[in-house]
Amino acid sequence: MKNNRVLFFVILTAITIFMSVQPAYAQPLPGIDLQIQPTDEPQQVVNSVKLLVLLSLLSLVPAFILMMTSFTRIIIVLSLLRSALGINQTPPNQVLIGLALFLTFFIMSPVYEQVNEQAVQPYLANELAQEEAWERATAPVREFMFNQTREKDLQLFVDISDTPTLESEEDVPLSVLMPSFVISELKTAFQMGFLIYVPFLVIDMVVASTLMSMGMFMLPPVIISLPFKILLFVMVDGWHLIIKSLVESFG
Repeated sequence: MKNNRVLFFVILTAITIFMSVQPAYAQPLPGIDLQIQPTDEPQQVVNSVKLLVLLSLLSLVPAFILMMTSFTRIIIVLSLLRSALGINQTPPNQVLIGLALFLTFFIMSPVYEQVNEQAVQPYLANELAQEEAWERATAPVREFMFNQTREKDLQLFVDISDTPTLESEEDVPLSVLMPSFVISELKTAFQMGFLIYVPFLVIDMVVASTLMSMGMFMLPPVIISLPFKILLFVMVDGWHLIIKSLVESFG
């Protein structure tokens, strides 16, 4: 009860100080009023439609982050690593997703800087039209995806979509490049996951064979092999090796 009173007094004091201190430069916030009114100017209607389309496209941002960046490969490799260790709840999903997002931002930061310098800032300064800004913004992203996409996967979707003969990479539409990039990322991620699984699988086999030779059929091998797998992973500095391999795989 005494601790509750002290906590209440601290909160009340903080609120009182916050409400009593007003900076001299504070200004009232501007009001926001969204109204639909008739107009005789077509340009206003076009701008309103563009705003609605932009707000609708914002809902697709998570999908673009997942499918057009390095996030797919990273999260799959980390998930397979957790399965190989045999600890399905550690690290938790929030930690793996957070780590994958931070690594994605780190790997994609050069691409985003190019997009910002070549397209976003000139467009905000009214130096570029929307079409030219879109072309400049997609160029670094397309280059990144092309570097990670296998020709076999790209040719698959080119044939399926009946795309005419392509003379250069610039002629490949995003509707063909994006799925090609995704399945290439999936293949690379599973290849890395297989290499991660091998040493842990050897430990499981050795432990299972040892227990069977000792006649301990009722003891699950996972209980014995799990500490050895964690010990091996820590001794070789596994997180450092995994993260290094993931980042360098996009070089």
